Amino acid sequence: MTKSILTILLITFSLNDGYSQLSKTEYEDVVEYFVECIKDKDIDKLDSIISYPIQRPYPIPPIRNKQEFKNRYSEIFADSLSSLIANSNIKKDWSDVSWRGIMLHNGIVWIDYDGKLITTNYTSDKEKSIEEKWTKYEKELLHADLKDFKKPIHTIETDKFIVRIDLLENEKYRYASWSIDSEISSKPDLVINNGEWTPDGSGGNHHFTFTNGEYSYIVYVNILGTDETPLFYLEVTKNDKVILNQPAELKEIK
Repeated sequence: MTKSILTILLITFSLNDGYSQLSKTEYEDVVEYFVECIKDKDIDKLDSIISYPIQRPYPIPPIRNKQEFKNRYSEIFADSLSSLIANSNIKKDWSDVSWRGIMLHNGIVWIDYDGKLITTNYTSDKEKSIEEKWTKYEKELLHADLKDFKKPIHTIETDKFIVRIDLLENEKYRYASWSIDSEISSKPDLVINNGEWTPDGSGGNHHFTFTNGEYSYIVYVNILGTDETPLFYLEVTKNDKVILNQPAELKEIK
């Protein structure tokens, strides 16, 4: 990483952090331990404060265990991000945000109050390359009606449905769904092209809304939450009355 890149990152995040601070002294110890692990690139210590799987930007596969974390460490903690963490000021650059946890700057890294890594909102050049390869692979798998999109967002599954969301060239989102026993190479049962993205707070949680006549299909994405909070949630309403509400998880694409 060049010195100029680190400087740009530090300036960018410091502009948003005039009032960042930790409200309790014990949180400083938690952050300090995490920062030291990153400085030392100590996989064993980091493994002890990670709850697997570590979700990565779709369609990059999640990291499921210590061996995968060791193999892919440089994908997540690239030199630029590692330097940003290592050079952070624990008292000024980190802040606790109610139930969400503790964040670095404006949320580039999140850990919980026990020091466990929650997520990073940073995509390294290595991950961008992996993302491109997986996007190309998924396009080859999809039904012909769905191959035209700008960026894949999610493919998830509930007990009953497979749902895929893609960003289109017009900056709208597309919703496609199949029954759970279908393949994504088959023609979808439903396609809606008018989706909108809405943030839910400052922690990264958000949802997508798709309208089809009197029906609305809403996919909630919970980046931050409790251990019991599903990563995804599918809600369907008819004339604003909920008729379906199901937790969902990422579908493994093979």
